[in-house]
Amino acid sequence: MRVSAKQLGEYPWLLRPFFWNQKRKYGAVLQPGLLWARVPRLFGAVALLYGVLDRKGSPLSPALRSLVTVRVSQINWCNFCVDLNSATLAKRTGSMEKVESLAQWRESELFDAKEKLVLEYAEAITYSDRQVTDALMVRLSEFFDEDAIVELTGLIAFQNLSSKFNSALDVPSQGFCKIPHEHVSH
Repeated sequence: MRVSAKQLGEYPWLLRPFFWNQKRKYGAVLQPGLLWARVPRLFGAVALLYGVLDRKGSPLSPALRSLVTVRVSQINWCNFCVDLNSATLAKRTGSMEKVESLAQWRESELFDAKEKLVLEYAEAITYSDRQVTDALMVRLSEFFDEDAIVELTGLIAFQNLSSKFNSALDVPSQGFCKIPHEHVSH
C-alpha cells in the first residue's frame, strides 16, 4: 500500500466498533477502512453512505448491487474491491459463474436483460470516454422507477469513489475470493 494503516489501538475509540464488526463479518479488518479512518470524519461519511446503499430495504436486489460493484471494480483496477465484492457476489448468487463471466457479460447467456442493462449503465458512468444517453435512461425506466435509478446511480458513483481510492493507494486483495487474474480484465 502507498499509505500505511495505523495500529488498531491508534484509532479513536469511536471507530473501533466498526473494525470489530468488519472482523466479525469478513473475518478480518478491511484495509481500506483503516485508511479511510486516518481521517475519522471521512471514514464516518463513507461508512454511512455505504450503509444506506447496501441496506436490506434497497429497491435494488443484493445480487444486482454486487454485480455492479464487481464490474466497476474491474474497470478501475481495484484488486481489493474485486476480491471482496466477488466473494459477496458469489455468496449472493450461490455460485462463481457470474463472477467468472462478468468481464465478458455482453457475450454471456448467464446475465438476463435487466442485468445487462444495469451493467451497460455502470460502464457508461464509469468509463470516461462514454456517456449516459437519453435512450439508455428510457430503457432503464422500463425496469426501475426514478428513485431506484437515483439509488443505482449513487451505488455506481460510490463504487467508483471506493475503487479509485483503493486503486490509487494500491490496496491489495485480502484473499476473500480466489479468482483467476484473467477474469479481472476490462
